[in-house]
Amino acid sequence: MAFRFIALLGLLFGLATAASAQQPDVSSADRAAIRDVIQGQVEAFRRDDGDAAFGYASPMIQGMFGQSDVFMDMVRQGYRPVYRPQVFDFREIVEMHGGIAQKVHVVGPDGRPVTAVYPMTRLPDGSWRINGCYLLAPDEHQA
Repeated sequence: MAFRFIALLGLLFGLATAASAQQPDVSSADRAAIRDVIQGQVEAFRRDDGDAAFGYASPMIQGMFGQSDVFMDMVRQGYRPVYRPQVFDFREIVEMHGGIAQKVHVVGPDGRPVTAVYPMTRLPDGSWRINGCYLLAPDEHQA
């Protein structure tokens, strides 16, 4: 059992390292659109506008939570750094599991820095939506 756990960690470390080394070919217009979507969601969080924040989530995320109030409860409890950031600084876009993800340096309300990784999805109309968020401590290997 412990061996499988260690092997799984090794596999995940390898995937994260490979993902962080690849810079995807993303147009400047798409980079700007991705930033606008993420920034819009953070601004909605700051206003406690659950409907607007939920609107920036992908259809998959919306399907998982069903309602904006359920989504906002999850964000308030598990994602305080992006819910109430002191610092929110966009970094590079990386390839992650065949898609793209935006990295953001965040300092949460407790003063601790984290890296927020936002996997993104493009909708059929060409617009972008947030397809999740992973918070990584500064000393963790980042995807």
